[in-house]
Amino acid sequence: MSQTIYDVPVKSIDGASVTLEQFKGKVLLVVNVASKCGLTPQYEGLEKLYEDKRAAGLEVLGFPANNFKGQEPGRDAEILAFCNTTYDVKFPLFSKISVVGADQHPLYRTLTTAQPDATGDGPFRARLKGYGVEPNPVPEVLWNFEKFLVNRDGQVVGRFAPDVTAEDARLLDAIQAELARA
Repeated sequence: MSQTIYDVPVKSIDGASVTLEQFKGKVLLVVNVASKCGLTPQYEGLEKLYEDKRAAGLEVLGFPANNFKGQEPGRDAEILAFCNTTYDVKFPLFSKISVVGADQHPLYRTLTTAQPDATGDGPFRARLKGYGVEPNPVPEVLWNFEKFLVNRDGQVVGRFAPDVTAEDARLLDAIQAELARA
């Protein structure tokens, strides 16, 4: 049997070794997050989404990453304190990982392989170029706050560009469709 996202070892933000097995049967929104990014205010929308849809079976999972212009420089304890005090984040956070490059975490290798293309990434890709940043090639993660939607069976069923917010109809419709599946 091939490895699923549930089998990939990760660490919780407090350093405990875990897997995503504890979320089996839930719809997951996996997001690479950062504390010092122009998109950081998305924490607020992600937390609201989590609060609104958690009872229906949604889990938002935050994976801090420092891969983009050093926008997540802190240690795990600092990241947790920032998320708690600034955005009152209650959704699960994990230890900082790498989401691109030679040291890409196996979870992100699995996610990007399963879903190479992101909904809505054209405008953000163009914006990065406008700032003089050469965007990562597909299937690499483009930037902070890219979102992967995983169904209750652990299959990656959607991927959304960094600037597709938690309030975006494209994301909300996809989440609702997965939550509606038994």
